[in-house]
This record gives sequence, C-alpha cells and structure tokens, in this order.
Amino acid sequence: MLFDQEIYRLQAGFTRLNWLEFERVAEGIARFKTAFGVLEVSAPGENLLRLRCERLPVPEYGILTDPAALNDAARHASLKVESEAEAFHVVAGHLRLTLRQDPVRIECYRNDTLVLESGSDRTIRGDLRVHPLAADEERWLLSFSLWSEEPLYGLGEKFGGLNKRGQKIESWNRDATGVNAEISYKNVPFIWSPRGWGVFVHSPARVTHGAGYAPWSHRTYLLALDDPTLDLFLLFADSPAEMLARYTALTGRPELPPRWSYGAWFSRAYYKTADEIVDVARQLRERRIPADVLTLDGRAWHKPETRFDFSWDPDRYPDPAGFVRGLRQMNYRLCLWEYSYMSDLNPLFSALVEKGYFLKDRNGETYIYRWLPPPNDRAIPHLQPSGLIDFTHPEAYAWFRDMHRALFEMGVSVMKTDYGEALPEDVVGHNGDTGKRLHNIYALLYNRCVFEASQMYGEREGMVWGRSGWAGGQRYPVQWGGDPQGDWEGLAGSIRGGLSWGLSGGAFYTHDIGGFYGAQESGSLLGSGMPTPELYIRWAQAAVMTSHTRFHGTSPREPWFFGAQAEEIIRKWLAWRYQLIPYLQACALEAQATGLPVMRAMPLAFPDDPLAWGFEHQYMLGPSLLVAPVIQPGGKVRFYLPAGRWFDIWKHAWVQGPGLFEREMPLNQIPIFGREGTLLPLGPAVQHTGELKAELDLEQVWAFGEPQSGSTLPGLVLNRLEGVKVVSYQ
Repeated sequence: MLFDQEIYRLQAGFTRLNWLEFERVAEGIARFKTAFGVLEVSAPGENLLRLRCERLPVPEYGILTDPAALNDAARHASLKVESEAEAFHVVAGHLRLTLRQDPVRIECYRNDTLVLESGSDRTIRGDLRVHPLAADEERWLLSFSLWSEEPLYGLGEKFGGLNKRGQKIESWNRDATGVNAEISYKNVPFIWSPRGWGVFVHSPARVTHGAGYAPWSHRTYLLALDDPTLDLFLLFADSPAEMLARYTALTGRPELPPRWSYGAWFSRAYYKTADEIVDVARQLRERRIPADVLTLDGRAWHKPETRFDFSWDPDRYPDPAGFVRGLRQMNYRLCLWEYSYMSDLNPLFSALVEKGYFLKDRNGETYIYRWLPPPNDRAIPHLQPSGLIDFTHPEAYAWFRDMHRALFEMGVSVMKTDYGEALPEDVVGHNGDTGKRLHNIYALLYNRCVFEASQMYGEREGMVWGRSGWAGGQRYPVQWGGDPQGDWEGLAGSIRGGLSWGLSGGAFYTHDIGGFYGAQESGSLLGSGMPTPELYIRWAQAAVMTSHTRFHGTSPREPWFFGAQAEEIIRKWLAWRYQLIPYLQACALEAQATGLPVMRAMPLAFPDDPLAWGFEHQYMLGPSLLVAPVIQPGGKVRFYLPAGRWFDIWKHAWVQGPGLFEREMPLNQIPIFGREGTLLPLGPAVQHTGELKAELDLEQVWAFGEPQSGSTLPGLVLNRLEGVKVVSYQ
C-alpha cells in the first residue's frame, strides 16, 4: 500500500527474529540461541537490563566507564530464567524481561507492572506492521510501543523541540554549520520517557531513531542500528533525575571545571594580530568589563595553509611565550583553537605518513580529506586537503597528546577542540575498525586525548572547550553549541540545544553570544554581519545564565561595538555572572555526584507537572533559579511558574504558582525567579577570578523562604556559611 512505503523502505533487507532457544545461565548471564547468534541477557545494576548479541569481535572505546564493574555486578545478580509455552521470563529482583516467541517480542515489567514492550503496530490483516526485533548481517532493527501523549527526551544536542516525539533523529555527528536543522555536533544514542524507561545503545555506530515518527509509526519508537553487534541497555527509574543518574553511572560524570572557567570568555573568528587581541584585553580592563579568558580562534595563531601542527605563526607571534606571559600578567587565561587534521602542505605531513599516524583508505594509503572537491580543493587557504589523526593508533594518540606540552608549559590554559565530525565511512583505523564505527567515536577519542593533555601538562583541573561529542563525552567538560546563526531563532535553537544536551547526560554547555555568523556578504563564505544591539543583549543575558559564558562570532562581540547602553547593560550582567560563581561551583559538584546538568529543562526539574514540560526555552539553572530568556524582539516573554512561591529577583516580590505569565521586560532584565525553599550563594562582583579568595569566595547567601531538606546546595557552600551574610526573603 502507498501509505506503507516509508516503513517498507526502513525494514527492507531485515529478517524478523522469530524464535530463540534457552541455553543456560552462567556467571549471571542468560544465553539464548537465535538465528543471528547468541543473545545474552544480564542485570548489571539496579533497575538495569542488558541485551547483547556480539556477532563480530569489536574494539572497545571506553564509552562505558567501568565495564569490569558491570560484569561483576551481573555475576552477583540473582538472575533466573523461567519457561512457559512459547515464552521465557528472565527475572532479576523486581525486574522481569519476558521474551515471547513467533515473532520474538519483548515485555519489561517492574514490580509486575508493564513498563516497556515491543511495537504492537498491526495491519488490518492482523500481522505486525513493524518488526519487534530484526536483523541482517550488519544491522539491527528494534521497536517499542508508545502511549499517546508519551513524550521522549534525550538523543544528545538537538536544536529542535526537546520532546523528540514525532521526530526522526539520526545519531551521527555532523558539522552542522548552524542550529537550524536536525543535524548536530553532539549525538547520544540514549532516549528516555517520563513513564520510567530509557534505552541506551552502547555502540559507536550510526543509530536512527523514529521517536513516534509518523511516516513510520506514530505509536512506535523504532531504532535502526548500523552495527553487527547489538548491545542494548534498558534503564528504569522513578524520575528523570534518577534516569540521568543511571545513565551517567554507565557512561560517566564530569570532571570539575576550574573556577576561572566560570568567568567571561571573549573571542572572535578571528583576532588577526597580537596587537589586536592585546588591545581588546586592555579595553576590557579599562572599561571595567569583567573577563577571564581570551581565545585565539582558527587562523589566529598559526599559518592557515599548514594547520594544524601546534606551532605559532612566527610572523605574527615572534615571541609566543612573551605574548602568553603578557596576557597572564593582565590576569587573562588564554584558550587556543585546534583541530585533529593536518594539511598535506605541512612540513610534518610526510613524517606522520611514514609513521602511519593518519587514518587510511581501504587500500592502506593515507586518507586525504577534502572540504571541496578537486579542482577547488585548494581554494580555501585554511581548509587544505588534510590527513586525519588516527586516535586508534596508540603512538599517534600519544604524539597528539604530548604535542600540547609546550603550549601548556608556556602558560596556555585550555584548548578549543574544534571539528571532529569529518570522518567518512570508508576510512580504516589502526585497530582495523572502519569509518562506520569510527565516525562518531572519533569525537570522544579526540576530546579525551586533549583533556588528558590538559591534566598532564596544564594545571590541576583538566578541561577542553569542545564542539563534537558522543556518549561518554560529558566526562570531558566543557561543551559549546557550535555555529548558530546570529538571529532570534539562532538564540532559541541554541537554548534548546543546551537543554537537550542536559537531558542526555551533559552537565555543562554554552553558546556563542550574538551568534557565530550573521548576514551573508557578497564573496564571503561566512556572513559577518553584526547582530542588533537588542539581540546581542538578550543573547548575553541568556548565556550569562548557563554553566559557561562566551562572546564569539565572525564579527566583533566586545560590548563597546554595540553602543554605550549595551556596554553598560553587559557590564552589570557580567558583574552578576561573577557573583554567581560560588553557586555554579556548587551546581558542578552536584553534576559530578548525580549526573544532573547545570541547565535543567522543565521535564527534568518538574517531572510531576506535565503543564511545565511544553515550555522549552525556560529552565532551572541549578536547584534555585528559574530563568526565562527573552527570545523575540520587543521584550515580550511568556513563561510558566510551577506550583509554589517564586521570588522575582528584580521586583523583590513573591509570585504564586502555578500560573502562565506574560511580561514585557525592559532591555536590562529577563525573568529570573528564586525557588522557595532554596539557597543562592553569591560571591563578590570582581573583574576576574584572580581577585577571588582561594577555593571559595562566598560573600552572601540569599535564602528564598525557609530552606527545605533536599532542596539546598552541596557541602561546598553549606559548610562555609559561618560569618557569611544571609539575606532572607520571606
């Protein structure tokens, strides 16, 4: 039938799994023979089931933080298999996985309540319209039933609606060159429902998700895995916070970013000379605009035609160490741009080819990546045909990591790990894996390598400023949102991208204030038009209320370029930003302990209030502050306050929720409310973090009503309240 063409194309080539045969339980793993290999079922943790069918040996990439602990937990689980006619019941504590036959279908029970089951979409003839479980030699296809009005969340940094219901999402990293479509830089094959179930596909390969995608089946979640090995985790939880805790227990929680990273970052694409960035550094201090980090972006500090080999452009930076030292004397940290490709014009290129440090094609020759096809592949000076560093090669990995040493010892504080999404499917790694499995995991290996370099050769805390990512990438903070278009929709999409990343286990996130690119100019590959002062201010206000704050774009983003009014407003908002640093440090500790992100979307923050879930541009910043950015010109904003009392930090007045509110905000304000029963620790308004006392500089604490048990902040703050001014708002 015509209306079935989309689902027919999806399922073409797959064979439905019809039967399985129970073999045995050994070391906590139930084994079933199938037509596609041995299916293993285990319970490697509380409220956790694992389904695995390894048809080919595959390399491990460290997506899971502790595979040995999972195996040990599975061995000690009291797992048993009960049989009945045409069904097997795998029982582990209060979880029961029922495997029914002909065709094989899955039912997951928790405390005898059905929580998740295979797709039940049938045709008028009575047969199943979608495969419950199917495979071919290299792929898998699974389906799960959805209830009407059941939302779905996760799947990484996605710039569309936070509720993925109705969307088709591909877990495949891309250079999105914006925030305007489904494609994104940071993908995570983890999806969850507020009904209490989650699915995590432990694989580096492409996963396509039909999350109630109507052309396939609006009543079904289908996932197509482009990998011979199936390794599926089913997670069960009583709340979204508990769901993220379970997922991040599997894939890791973040290291703590250094305190200086919470200060303001200033950048352009790009500062063309040392004098230009030093002039910006001086003006920031003279104009009393708080700042901590300056970034030399792509093309700013090396020879563009030969990038990237960690070397400075000697014409512009004859004394790099002196340049870095000079910025540090002005109390700035320096961030340097990098990527993991090397131009074939670079003098080091041939030596690295000889050592086998680049990814290869199927013939064993060094693969050359081209941004443009010949004969135009040399047209862009800074995007020359390049080799791709092979992070599966232990020596290449170590070489790339150790090449950072001189930079960090010189005084560079952090690297901006740009790109990482360019691997084609036909490359081959040193470990024998092809680009089909290396494409996504490359981002994890790249950021891990640079993070380790920052720990080994930099200061105590490790850090990257990363664009691309995969499952497990949240362990290596911080992530930013790529290249948004500099308009109001670019701002809105950036907010959604950060919240979606948070709903996928990512704790830290920010976006380019003002947008990365603007109006297209004739003859320019990147539009360099300036955002309007109004948009610039609104974007800065939103970004101040995220885990990290950076001004960046293809045109100047320093406040004085937008007029005296904008400069004064930004100055005051950055003073507020620096006051928030103790609070952000406390939020970071909570993220490390629980997996909760700093920016918390409404479904995560208010799981018992479905009316709140549809407000996808407002969020909780940590446990205490509700933020509603202005995302349209004119200052009008509509927001929702859940049940309880909320303290308006501008009016110093309490507002009762639940309720829908609409306000027209003055240019210097956006709605921010303190949640009753919480604390807000604040530090001094300083010009840079070098002016702060060691460890924690706590000046005052705002108490929104009476602090409630379980709603306060970690011991970082609570243990240091003696002698601190407490401002109580009753």
